[in-house]
Amino acid sequence: MTPHTSPIPHTSLLSRGMMAIMLAQFLSALADNALLFAAIALIKAGSAPAWQIPLLQEFFVIAYIILAPFAGPFADTLPKGRVMLIANSMKFLGAAAMIAGLNPLLAYGMVGLGAATYSPAKYGILSELVAVDKLVKANSLMEGSTIVAILLGAVLGGWLADFWLAGALYVIATAYLLAAAINLLIPRLPPSHVLADFSPLAMCRDFLQATRTLMRDRDARFSITGTSVFWGAGSTLRFLLVAWVPAALDIHDLSTPAGFSGAVAIGIALGAIAAARWVDLRTVNRALPAGILIGLAIMAFAYSDTIATAIAWLLLIGFLGGFYAVPLNALLQERGHESVGSGHAIAIQNLFENICMLLMMGFYILLSRQQLPVIPATVAIGGLVFLAIGGLAWSRIRPAR
Repeated sequence: MTPHTSPIPHTSLLSRGMMAIMLAQFLSALADNALLFAAIALIKAGSAPAWQIPLLQEFFVIAYIILAPFAGPFADTLPKGRVMLIANSMKFLGAAAMIAGLNPLLAYGMVGLGAATYSPAKYGILSELVAVDKLVKANSLMEGSTIVAILLGAVLGGWLADFWLAGALYVIATAYLLAAAINLLIPRLPPSHVLADFSPLAMCRDFLQATRTLMRDRDARFSITGTSVFWGAGSTLRFLLVAWVPAALDIHDLSTPAGFSGAVAIGIALGAIAAARWVDLRTVNRALPAGILIGLAIMAFAYSDTIATAIAWLLLIGFLGGFYAVPLNALLQERGHESVGSGHAIAIQNLFENICMLLMMGFYILLSRQQLPVIPATVAIGGLVFLAIGGLAWSRIRPAR
């Protein structure tokens, strides 16, 4: 399994291709995050049980798991800009289905299919557009534009869902169409890892072989495990906020938890900027202390009793997460590009990340079904993150002693 290693067409972080990728990603991520709060509003309007709200994320991530063997080869076999165009079109169909009245869980799952297709292409293309020494900075730019989109999408989605739900859905669908149009501006790069056989069985075998290759690589295994825990925690925290805000602050709208998600997003953007300044692929272990502190910060946040205190803790959680996750993403892209293809590597990362999300969300749903108060549930999630990343850090540094 030999990847195609084409020459880097651009080294500038502000090339036309990079600008098109970031703008399309901005619109797509904005729509993703706004749609989540619109879907939550639809579930609430239908008087469904509260525990169905975190099920939205389960339906979303199942798509990543099902498509894992196929999304990476698909991203590496076609020009990645065209893959992103197809994926945003799939997201649009999911939003249109929600407008047409399809069950929000099923419609959000359709958007998940598009997101699962989109992710290997949007991150995998970075190692094809910029040189290795600029990968962390390219990831920081990508994360920065994504975080701004998450912030605006969460705030916009929460506000519109409170005051004009139908309008929110039409705005979201339009954003997906614009993102798809902008994808046409991305340069047509040569495929990085073309498969000779596109049968489902052959693609599954290729995926398993790529997974074994990456998991034998110490750096790739570290990156996949570390980012999986972080994004599993981040996904769970978003839904925890929907329950935590009314329980801790006695505020019952969707705008406040959406705004709190925005605070995490701002923190991640700041952390990504700091990582670009102080961490590169040779010094990636500098990110580990920040990762360990994420769990402790979540546990402390659980006991916030004012909006200002909550925002301060959420900004810190986001900052620690950005500083921790961005270098690990860059490390995996570099290792993947040199071995199995960057699209394959991101698809494998997505599989593990979404399994982790599924497990952590399942743990939270179990706690909710057992009627555990949300504050102890938040502490439990924080403790789990602390133990998981602490164990990973210990295994990472122990051989160097």
